[in-house]
Amino acid sequence: MKLLQIDSIHVVARSPYLVLHARLGNYDPQWLDDALEAGKLAECWAHEACFVPASDIAFHQAWRMQRSAHWAYKHADRMHRDHREGMDGLLTHIRHAGAARAADFESEQRGAGGWWSWKPEKRWLEAWFALGELMVTRRERFQRVYDLAERVQAKLDPPLDRQQLTFDHAALRQRFMVDSVRALGITQARWIADYYRLKPAVTDKELAPLVVDGELLAVQVAGWDVPAYVHRDHTDALEQAAQGQLRGTHTTLLSPFDPVVWDRARAQALFGFEYTIECYVPAPKRRYGYYVLPILHRGKLIGRLDAKAHRRDGVFEIKALFLEPGVEPSDRLLADVAKAVQASAQWHATPEVRLARSRPASVAAALRALWRGA
Repeated sequence: MKLLQIDSIHVVARSPYLVLHARLGNYDPQWLDDALEAGKLAECWAHEACFVPASDIAFHQAWRMQRSAHWAYKHADRMHRDHREGMDGLLTHIRHAGAARAADFESEQRGAGGWWSWKPEKRWLEAWFALGELMVTRRERFQRVYDLAERVQAKLDPPLDRQQLTFDHAALRQRFMVDSVRALGITQARWIADYYRLKPAVTDKELAPLVVDGELLAVQVAGWDVPAYVHRDHTDALEQAAQGQLRGTHTTLLSPFDPVVWDRARAQALFGFEYTIECYVPAPKRRYGYYVLPILHRGKLIGRLDAKAHRRDGVFEIKALFLEPGVEPSDRLLADVAKAVQASAQWHATPEVRLARSRPASVAAALRALWRGA
């Protein structure tokens, strides 16, 4: 995937941990924290704030130094212009006193919302992080611990390759395009730029040389009037798909910030799945719930559920579960969904599953019966 988007909402496991669970199953979430502290991973602005492999951080830093159009860099520049004295003083403090969290600073000044609702030191730490002077050395209870970039870079494994910082803009853009195609599996040109927030949009014309070189494969997809692209690393899977031999076997719950669904246009075209992250929608306007997890079932997005993990009580609450229109709740589908929900509940350390309601209504009773018999 090349990146894991970071989000702080934790009604269930926070997004990067949940994205990994969808792929790895019952793993220890501490692995992600340990990998960051050990320098195997790093944090930076990519799609949004993301964990990325340490081997890729030089490319992201080079992209930043070439003044990427990402909103975070523009905001950080403006913050430094407006608060130069405070920001410079904060950087000096960390240089001499060592790594720090936002919680290490106390302030009564508050803003109006977003970044601006944070106390000044938190905003300044984030701005220096975006500008590359600070990096995240570890997390403590998911709070970032910031340190000077050079001190964090010294522990990266593999070490930072400073020659990669000299890549020209065109070479970096091409690398991010190729990595995006590899990560997406199959994609139209118009979906590529979103993965790393590239501007301008990627075009078929821009991809043509990569097809000629054999790095990318251009394919036709039934029902699409534009080419699709697959990375050469996926040639075997492409051949299986062309022969009708590639079958989805996995059922799992996805994070709202999973790369499978974060591009809404792509999710609609690939899966016929209309999806909005409704935690940002006023409660009276929500259709499905606050933090709704798409259900991936054997290569299709067949529904969604509004979940909350009550860790203290050991309860995995499903406020509502919705199957997509036209999805038949077959015995196999229900068994797979029940197993996937139970696996997620066990991993959350909330083994008791409680389902309030479903659409269609009969699904709730069938799932409850499966969980009782598990």
